[in-house]
Amino acid sequence: MENLLSISVIVSWALAVAGVAGYLAAVAREVTYVTLADGRQQERAIPLLYRALLPFVGNLLPLVSRPMFAQQVMAADEMLVSSGFEGLLSGREFVALKFLVPIAVAPLLALFGFAVMPTLLETGPETGVMLLVLGVFYAHVQPLMWLRGVLKRRHLSIQKALPFVLDILTLSVEAGMDFISALQRNCQSRRLDPLNEELLRMTKEIQVGSSRRDALRNMAERVKQPDLKSVAFALIQADELGVSIGSILRIQSEQLRSRRFDRAEKLAAEAPVKMLGPLMLCIFPAVFIILLGPVLSQALKGMF
Repeated sequence: MENLLSISVIVSWALAVAGVAGYLAAVAREVTYVTLADGRQQERAIPLLYRALLPFVGNLLPLVSRPMFAQQVMAADEMLVSSGFEGLLSGREFVALKFLVPIAVAPLLALFGFAVMPTLLETGPETGVMLLVLGVFYAHVQPLMWLRGVLKRRHLSIQKALPFVLDILTLSVEAGMDFISALQRNCQSRRLDPLNEELLRMTKEIQVGSSRRDALRNMAERVKQPDLKSVAFALIQADELGVSIGSILRIQSEQLRSRRFDRAEKLAAEAPVKMLGPLMLCIFPAVFIILLGPVLSQALKGMF
C-alpha cells in the first residue's frame, strides 16, 4: 500500500511537471506584437514568465482596480505607452503581474530554502527568513526593473537616431518639400525603429484631422524622451510664431549634435575611473602571480 501511494505521488508530480513544461513550451512559441499606425505588426519581446502569467492576471484585476493602486496603474500605463507596449499590456495587468510573479516563484524559493536550510540553521533562522523576504521583494520589483530597462533602451535608440533624421528633414524642407511630405518620405525610406514608429504615428494623426501642433504635443507627451520633447516643442513654437521650419530643424540638429559631443566627452572622462575596478581585481593579481610565481615555487620546493 505504501509503495502504491509513493508511486501515485511520483506519477502525479511527473504529470504536473510535464504539464507545466508543455504550457511553457506553448507560450514560448507565441509571438507578441503591437499594431502600428499604418497597420503593420511589430514584435515586442515580453519575458516568458510574464507571458505565462498573463492569462491569470484577470483574477487580480478587481484588486488592482481599487483606488489605492490608481497611482501605480497610471504610472504603469504611461511607462508602457512610452516603451511601445500600448495595446499589448495595460497598466492594471502590469500591476497584477507584480503580485503574480512572487506567487509563481514562491515554490522555487521554498525548494531553495529547504535545500540550504541545514546551512542556514547553523547561522541562525533569521538568515533564512531574511533571504526569503529578499527573494520575494526582488520578484515583486523585477517587472518594474524590466520595464525601466526597456524604456531606457527605447529612449537611447531615439536619442541616437534623432540627429540623422533631423538632418534628412532639414535637407528635404530646405529643398522645397513640405514638412509632412518630408516626414512621410523619411518613414518610407528608413528602417522601422522606435523613432520611425513615433513619427509614423504622428503623421497618421495629422492625416486623420489632428493639427500639427496637437500631433507634435501628443508625441512629446507619449514618448517623454528629452531630446524629442525639445524638438517637438521647438516646432510647435515655430508653428505658432510663423518661423521657418527649415531653420528650426537645422538649429535643433546642431544642438543635438553638440549635446552628443558633450555626452561623449563625459563618458570619456569617466572611463579611467570605471576601468580602475577591473584593473585592481584582475590585472594586478595576474601580474603579481606572474612575477612572484617562480619565486614562490622555488621556496616551496626548498621547504619540502
